[in-house]
Amino acid sequence: MAANTINGSLLRKMILKASESLNDNKDAIDSLNVFPVPDGDTGTNMSLTVLNAAREVARLPEDCSVPEIAQTASFGALKGARGNSGVILSQLFRGFAKELENKTSVCTSDIANAFKRATDTAYKAVMKPKEGTILTVAREIAAKALEICSVTTDFSKFAGIVLEHGYATLEKTKDMLPILKQANVVDAGGLGLLCLLKGAASCLESEVVVDISKFTSAADSKTEVDFSKLAQADENIEFAYCTEFFVNYEKNESFDKKEDDMKAFLDKIGDSIVVVADDTMMKIHVHTNAPGAILEKAIDFGYLSNIKIENMRLQHNEKISFLKEDEDALPKSKQPANYVHTDELKDYAFIAVSSGEGFRTIFESLNIDEIIEGGQTLNPSAEAFVDAIERIAAKHIFIFPNNKNIILAAEQASTLCKRGSVHVVPTKSIPQGINALLNFVYEDDLDSNLHRFEESIAEVKTGQITSAVRDTVLGDKQIKKGDTLCIIDGDIAEVAQSPENGVKALLRTMLDDSGYLNVYFGENVSSGSAEELENYISENYPDIEFEVASGGQPVYDYIISVI
Repeated sequence: MAANTINGSLLRKMILKASESLNDNKDAIDSLNVFPVPDGDTGTNMSLTVLNAAREVARLPEDCSVPEIAQTASFGALKGARGNSGVILSQLFRGFAKELENKTSVCTSDIANAFKRATDTAYKAVMKPKEGTILTVAREIAAKALEICSVTTDFSKFAGIVLEHGYATLEKTKDMLPILKQANVVDAGGLGLLCLLKGAASCLESEVVVDISKFTSAADSKTEVDFSKLAQADENIEFAYCTEFFVNYEKNESFDKKEDDMKAFLDKIGDSIVVVADDTMMKIHVHTNAPGAILEKAIDFGYLSNIKIENMRLQHNEKISFLKEDEDALPKSKQPANYVHTDELKDYAFIAVSSGEGFRTIFESLNIDEIIEGGQTLNPSAEAFVDAIERIAAKHIFIFPNNKNIILAAEQASTLCKRGSVHVVPTKSIPQGINALLNFVYEDDLDSNLHRFEESIAEVKTGQITSAVRDTVLGDKQIKKGDTLCIIDGDIAEVAQSPENGVKALLRTMLDDSGYLNVYFGENVSSGSAEELENYISENYPDIEFEVASGGQPVYDYIISVI
């Protein structure tokens, strides 16, 4: 019998089945990663994000309403979001839930509208949306759903048509982004989204037969990829300062005109503008060379909070700005508890992501309040950051993600907490985090320390030695699984035959006549090998100040810092 409506019970089953489908296919999705370094890949991050949503939904009784199910799934995804792909997916959940918040049961038109709102929410959340990604697939799915929802009320037929269009769109992504075209693979996030929806559709008796291997087999025969050219294209920045903040206000009759005036003002002095408002709060994001003028203009609306101004010329990856959830919309049992009053707070506190006993000891010596276990192969969730923040009693809390793929989850966590001053310091390596902390001055004000963090991050050159997890070709480098990769600030500089040869190659490239060198050896490096390296540095670089210490980190045999 055809299903023409979806109630809360069926939606609950669909979310659980969607999570199962994504989890079953996460390894195939991970295989699409064209970069051969072991990391928290797209499939893994998306799966962990949705598993958290499913876990929250599974706790609800089967007779819950559609809004309760959708809202709970959205909250779970928001908390559990890991990596960039997981964060974008959580925004799709968020928009979907917002559209269904007053529905007792939904028809194909309702679902089509929910897909559209989900896509709009995700696009609004991304600072520089790129076509050929999960966003493209989501947008095309929404467009097809809106096109056919008035033609069929049968969810089985509806799902089949929408998914077939989604897979056709996915096939086209390999021609939309240069990095996918050169590697001859489709977008991993787009495939993850379709695996998710295919699982949900299975509850509707909709059979869309697609061989996942047809999208992943090309990952075994990648062609040449020039990452340096792609990176250079992102660094052509006209406006230097990424400025974002919240405006808190009481909405009145003149609000809409003031909002339009604000957008027009922003359009004159910046770009990449995002202005999203609800009844009590507005989130503003803009790239500009005049952040002070924007803040002064915004004060006309109300009081400002969570102000963040970053020099983008120090950044190499796009960021995602997030919309502030209305706390009243969250399930009451999920509200942050035990908020500490301001007069009980110390001035500053610190949270760092790290792995390895050696690094833990170093961070503890720098007075870190909370250490979250994580790193390249284990991206902590937004919930892990929220929990750490809520355990701290401080006026200003600084988070050091120490990995570029963790920054977004940390930023998302900062929007979920009651703390008014949580600052994500965009450290992309553990040495950057250590150097930033070493330059912190307790006697200085907040802005001075944020500026000092920015400068200290820019001082650090980070080298890493790890093993390739797959065969690939990057530029003129033929890389085989198991080769030693020599990485400098995220780019593969050389391919070596052993970790010892690799670290020596990095030293030759990274060292000059000045600066200070730190070498941290990992859990798989013996103390004897570390001692031999120490002797090698002493003999070959007699004028360099250096220290060789145990970081105890997994994945990387050596992490090198030159300041």
